[in-house]
Amino acid sequence: MFAKYWEPGAVKTRLAETLGEQPAARIYRAFVETLLRRLTEVGDRQVLAFSPSDRETAFQRGAENWELQPQLAVGDLGARMQHFFESAIRDGYRHVVLIGSDSPDLPLALLAQAFDQLRDYPVVLGPSLDGGYYLVGAADRVPPIFDDMPWSSPRLWERTTARLAEHQCRFAELPAWYDVDTVADLGVLQQKLSASTTDPWLDHLRSLVDQCLHDNT
Repeated sequence: MFAKYWEPGAVKTRLAETLGEQPAARIYRAFVETLLRRLTEVGDRQVLAFSPSDRETAFQRGAENWELQPQLAVGDLGARMQHFFESAIRDGYRHVVLIGSDSPDLPLALLAQAFDQLRDYPVVLGPSLDGGYYLVGAADRVPPIFDDMPWSSPRLWERTTARLAEHQCRFAELPAWYDVDTVADLGVLQQKLSASTTDPWLDHLRSLVDQCLHDNT
């Protein structure tokens, strides 16, 4: 999982336009900590790739079962993702799946499905409703989809799949999911969390989301 330190004003900037910088940062921190706890048994190795590199201590809370690894300090998101996959595959891991930290209620079944698909496909992608993707996975080699891409753009999915087609690289497509970037997205999350009765970490997150949205009314 990729995560960024929850510095007010530096994370969830679109959410902060409505909620304010401090509440948006608090929400994002809760997203990270929720995912850390929910995903402890997904895969054979759990890696938290964090940024910036001098914030490792802050990420240690809730990450007891995770290996902490600083993201590449230079380059854009694509360069950092490329480096992550290169390192994991070089270390001998055949199936590598990477998510961000913007979808705290991501169903664990989708992650299991991603690993399962990598038995038959070299690449797996999970499309997000904003035109990007919430998950990318690769088997045995780094896919050619990280260089010169329109990150944080609704054109990302289209460009990524076109690049795979250019390289004649088959990929599996997971069901669509959503990122939480705006207050409208947060409202969708609130509705979904209201139906959660079996996941204690999502129940805990629901309380914080309810409070932030209540304070914003």
